[in-house]
Amino acid sequence: MPLNPSAPTPQPPALPAIEWTDAKRQQHFAQWLALIAPTHGLLTDTVRAASADASFRRYFRVDTAAGGSCIVMDAPPDKENCQPFVTVAGLMAAAGLRVPDILAWDQPQGFMLLSDLGSQTMLDVLDLDNPSANQPRYMDALAALVPWQTASREGVLPAYDEALLRRELQLFPDWYLAQHKGFTLSPTQQALLDNTFTTIVARNLAGPKVFVHRDFMPRNLMVPPAGYSPATAAQALGVLDFQDAVYGPVTYDIASLMRDAFLTWEEDFVLEITIRYWERARKAGLLDFDGWSEDFGAFYRAVEWMGLQRHLKVMGIFARLTLRDGKPKYLADTPRFLHYVRNTANRYRELGPFLKLIDEVENLQVATGFAYGRM
Repeated sequence: MPLNPSAPTPQPPALPAIEWTDAKRQQHFAQWLALIAPTHGLLTDTVRAASADASFRRYFRVDTAAGGSCIVMDAPPDKENCQPFVTVAGLMAAAGLRVPDILAWDQPQGFMLLSDLGSQTMLDVLDLDNPSANQPRYMDALAALVPWQTASREGVLPAYDEALLRRELQLFPDWYLAQHKGFTLSPTQQALLDNTFTTIVARNLAGPKVFVHRDFMPRNLMVPPAGYSPATAAQALGVLDFQDAVYGPVTYDIASLMRDAFLTWEEDFVLEITIRYWERARKAGLLDFDGWSEDFGAFYRAVEWMGLQRHLKVMGIFARLTLRDGKPKYLADTPRFLHYVRNTANRYRELGPFLKLIDEVENLQVATGFAYGRM
């Protein structure tokens, strides 16, 4: 078919715009990128927004002359510290995980050039209607998680200790109850909440300690691009958003993986994957505590108590993101966390009074009667 000379020439799609609120920072970024571009073959006119997270960090993607791409992290130094990212990236790489390579770092300005692990997360490719179809992906996640935990050493990362666990739990009454729900605790209710938090913290500090990612979930696990062949099973997925890693409860990362902030699985699938993790972790010698390596039920109860702490913390964080930081999309997932919290509280007799408090806060009318399956 002959070309129509009068037809308009197709234009490439516009790149996602990058917004800057600080003109001086924008200028620093342009100067830094131009300086490192020749070394890394960067095509500076291809810079576009890639993603943002719940912090003040932003990520850009830039193409290279070789046909690939790199990621730029924008982390304002007055709000974000990049050193933990560098430290944990080194620890994960040493453990055999696939994490971004740090290609360049403007430490004073908080700009970092990273290798690109791809644009597709594990969350993007999950079949939400067919849980069993996702088992291979979750096995890939476990293949990274267990080596990360096995490489643990005390004193290398900040301790996930009682003070930190309590600070996180306090986000729930401070931001979710008081700020979001407008709920004022009576002295009796405050005492109940204090006692509940004490029990949660004690349960979670009792078990073995390992390196903890703190957001080990499909949204932060990257599917490799086409043609990539992992050198080991631990590298089947890339790992991101690890800068807040700590040394703490072995139960934390499996709890966050299977009780996700952005999707919910039926309990049979949660159990299936958690059992697979338990089998791997006990073989690696990570669960030598209080019968955990012999009794999956004992371990699973510990995972539930860890999940409860995380869910209460995240409900507070999501309320804060909405009310303080103007990011309302996070609070939309509150019903998921409320479901997690109520389900766990309903399983354990010592959490019965706390469950009643939650139902009062949420104005839920719950039928009374005999409750089965409580522990």
